[in-house]
Amino acid sequence: MASMTDVIFLLLIFFMITSTVVSPNAIKVLLPQGKQQTSAKPLTRVIIDKELQLFVAFGNENEKAIDPEQLTPFLQTCAAKEPDMYVALYADESVPYREIVKVLNIANENHFKMVLATRPPEKR
Repeated sequence: MASMTDVIFLLLIFFMITSTVVSPNAIKVLLPQGKQQTSAKPLTRVIIDKELQLFVAFGNENEKAIDPEQLTPFLQTCAAKEPDMYVALYADESVPYREIVKVLNIANENHFKMVLATRPPEKR
């Protein structure tokens, strides 16, 4: 009976180890906090709402609406002010992936450091 327990225990360990190796790594998301926005590396925020409207803000400025073709020049202006800035992308959960990829491509082409931001769940 003891050997059967040993076999089950070894199988359990085997499955625990293989399940952690096989499962894909979760995407790590850098969550911006209030203190980070006033640090030496300001955060430039790009917000995409559920109507696919773009809003932007640099540092502690208030968000303002912007046309998609104005996004690249805006981010380049921010990068000229602060070369080490981070661009935080806030996208509504209903925004299609292709819209998020457009912003990621702009960041990639201009060598901006991009973080995908999430908000804490709202209390109901």
